[in-house]
Amino acid sequence: MDFSLTEEQTEVQNLARKILEDLSTHDRLNQIEASDEGIDRELWAELARSNLLGVGLPETFGGSDLGFFTLSVLLEEVGRAVAAIPAIPTLVLGALPVSRFGSDEQKQRLLPGVAQGEIILTGALHEAGSEEPARPMTIASRDGDCWRLDGLKICVPAAHVAERILVPASSDDGGVALFLVDPATDGVRLTPQQTTNRERHSQLELSGASVAGADVLVGPEEGARAVHWLTDRATVAYCALQLGVSDKALRMTSEYTTTRKQFDRPIGSFQAVHARAADAFIDVEAMRLTTWLAAWRLSEELPATEEVAVAKYWAAEGGQFVGYAAQHLHGGIGIDVDYPLYRYYLWAKQNELTLGSAAVQLETLAAGLADGSLTSPA
Repeated sequence: MDFSLTEEQTEVQNLARKILEDLSTHDRLNQIEASDEGIDRELWAELARSNLLGVGLPETFGGSDLGFFTLSVLLEEVGRAVAAIPAIPTLVLGALPVSRFGSDEQKQRLLPGVAQGEIILTGALHEAGSEEPARPMTIASRDGDCWRLDGLKICVPAAHVAERILVPASSDDGGVALFLVDPATDGVRLTPQQTTNRERHSQLELSGASVAGADVLVGPEEGARAVHWLTDRATVAYCALQLGVSDKALRMTSEYTTTRKQFDRPIGSFQAVHARAADAFIDVEAMRLTTWLAAWRLSEELPATEEVAVAKYWAAEGGQFVGYAAQHLHGGIGIDVDYPLYRYYLWAKQNELTLGSAAVQLETLAAGLADGSLTSPA
């Protein structure tokens, strides 16, 4: 692939960076984290006014139809600003599957509101004790023209402000279906959960929650395939977010080490600092190349199993290393909450936990390469 950005992608990158740098400041983030919602509605609205929330959506429904790769470019900028907005929950976990698998009625009902910043969506892919979203323990039972859902989902981002929550569930006939659950309906209970980076996540308890036929996104026959499709894109979306976090943390560290002096010399001139910063730079570039390759293949609807797995490993492993190295090279000020770097460390750790253990991912990748299950066709 050609790793240079197109003119449109560069425009998205520059515009998003300008808006995010202007509005997602350290003081503003402190205010948002202390608020009840934890969402910067002003920033979200400004991104909508600039037509950035619809970059991955069809033009028919208010988007720009620029593809998943361009959406990943936007998410990298969100990571650089550690912005308190529901970018991945709404634009990836919610809007992408609606755009790809939804009926015309579902698309018209939800997607224009997403592009305009008026509708927040999210997805509930995680369950305690299950590592495979396409084999959910949550059960969906037919009830006439409706379905009833029973189960427990964890770590659902932005669920407290979402209009619909995408929920995969195993149907009583052995398939897997995807449902657009209204969090305000009977049988749905949201319990706040604490996260490392202070984002608002929720535990979603479903006790006979009723879902009408109009809110069935994908039926039991095709649901497992749809979940795999979404999981790949959600994984790469978090890789892009982690890339932005890590790139910015390293740049802050570079600036600090060129101005901070010890023994009448900038600490950046010390050999040990050179070596640690160089290792971090290599990890950032490995994250960049693997993330962009995976994002491009997904954007082109090409097989990307191996590329997604490699990007996931580097985002988890490289992200935690860069975060730790940045704090180490900053010294004590790196953990001072009045200095912005600490938030990047928390985000890097949160993204690593969301992606999963790098060591486990490496073992999975090695096993897949050995048996051929992870190799994408040329």
